Amino acid sequence: MRYSAWAILKQGLTGNAGWPQAWRSPDPRPEYDIVIIGGGGHGLATAFYLAREHGLTNVAVVEKGYLGGGNVGRNTTIVRANYMLEGNSQFYSHSLKLWERMEGDLNYNAMHSQRGILNLFHSDGQRDMFARRGNMMISQGDDAELLDTEGVRAKVPFLDFENTRFPVFGGLYHARGGTARHDAVAWGFARGADMRGVDIIQNCAVTGIDIENGRVRGVQTTKGAIRAKKVGIVVAGRSGQVAAMAGMRLPIESHVLQAFVTEGLKPCLDMVVTYGMGHFYISQSDKGGLVFGGDLDFYPSYAARGNLPMVEHVIEAGMTLMPMIGRARLLRSWGGIMDMSPDGSPIIDKTHIEGLYLNCGWCYGGFKAVPGSGYSFAHLIATDRPHAPASRYRLDRFETGIGLMDEEGTGAQHNLH
Repeated sequence: MRYSAWAILKQGLTGNAGWPQAWRSPDPRPEYDIVIIGGGGHGLATAFYLAREHGLTNVAVVEKGYLGGGNVGRNTTIVRANYMLEGNSQFYSHSLKLWERMEGDLNYNAMHSQRGILNLFHSDGQRDMFARRGNMMISQGDDAELLDTEGVRAKVPFLDFENTRFPVFGGLYHARGGTARHDAVAWGFARGADMRGVDIIQNCAVTGIDIENGRVRGVQTTKGAIRAKKVGIVVAGRSGQVAAMAGMRLPIESHVLQAFVTEGLKPCLDMVVTYGMGHFYISQSDKGGLVFGGDLDFYPSYAARGNLPMVEHVIEAGMTLMPMIGRARLLRSWGGIMDMSPDGSPIIDKTHIEGLYLNCGWCYGGFKAVPGSGYSFAHLIATDRPHAPASRYRLDRFETGIGLMDEEGTGAQHNLH
């Protein structure tokens, strides 16, 4: 069934009893052409584009939990294409273009809202860096506008502009950036993949990867063995654990990143605002809650929950920038497991094992990359050739040191990215 205004009217008049299931819940078959390990946004997008762009439908997505229960449902929903380095800039520009037509492609409302993103700067050096970043964005065909203090004040007059330590010097405004409903993105890609014949198998954990003579032969799961000609690993913070089943040690660390939402408030913030010196970012959801986050918890962990000192740290940064939020009551918080790479940029590549492919290391950039990552990973799996926008995301750059993309210039420390 296609969703439409007519379908909504018809179902509303008939008690909403005729809506079909958005996707099936099949048992796994003994064999598939391709098995995708991980049913988050990236894995589901990969399956969708394998079917839509390459006609490959004998595909299974194996998810150990339920759809939307991992990082794709544990983030601050920001979508943007404001990267500076060669490789990153092209990839995120491609991903943003996919975002802009994604809801039409999926026939699903993911609540993608291009409300704009404002990155603040607080020194002359930061202004110069953001000017360079904006020029790179424009050269990719994306938008960027460098604002002075008064330009920022006209958009968000409630900031603390005269903060003694970090006064607001201006900001880089990215009008095509914005937000989307995180779990709706997963549901939309799941429905789109399922409609094209992909099997989405929930509550099915992978316990082993079968390899014979240097070639992948399938996976072992809690629902039995599944044979496959090709296997893609795309499990975010669990990448190191799953890759270890194939005898690989990845150059990533897993860290917890917390996010928060307040009670619903009247509309007061119509864009995403990021605080460069305090590492704080905030937007307002369609339900009225202020959604915000900040730094990692700064220690490796596989626990999808955070700690109270980091809660205090993030909220201190928010109050420093935006004192008006002080009376808002915090409703809930959650933690996602970030797979942090040494240079802060992702990995989309073949492994040394024939038929085994890897997609990981997204650091803070995972949600905004969902359609671009899925498109590029599907291209790699289907053709055995890297997709041009993701051609710099090679795994061997960490072995050779050639082609590293340190977007933040903070050096090869996982927890700083």
